Amino acid sequence: MTKTVLVADDEPNIVVSLEYLLERDGYSVKVARNGEEALAHIAQFHPDLILLDVMLPLRNGFEVCQKIRQTPEWQGIRIIMLTAKGRETEVSKGLALGADAYITKPFSTKELMAEVRRLLGDSG
Repeated sequence: MTKTVLVADDEPNIVVSLEYLLERDGYSVKVARNGEEALAHIAQFHPDLILLDVMLPLRNGFEVCQKIRQTPEWQGIRIIMLTAKGRETEVSKGLALGADAYITKPFSTKELMAEVRRLLGDSG
């Protein structure tokens, strides 16, 4: 079964490149451009993994991450925080809220895809 990845980011160039990379690797991709849209997509599609930007309109990535971890039926969703916010306090906060990984922008697409595959249990 194809695994679904939700890209929650409001930067169009990042979304386009992530969509391309993920689809090339065989993942189904959904896109949310703000925190509220991300939560609506999670409820509707229950993605396997979320690439979650911290700086999102309406509800930031930390709030979305916390909501996911507080919702019992969403516990299996893997979360990679993907953000320009790379200070140690922000990384610690993201991981403390339940993110599985924290990758700062600009990022290596090769490293990101390796992390996606690792978290989804896909060798490739």
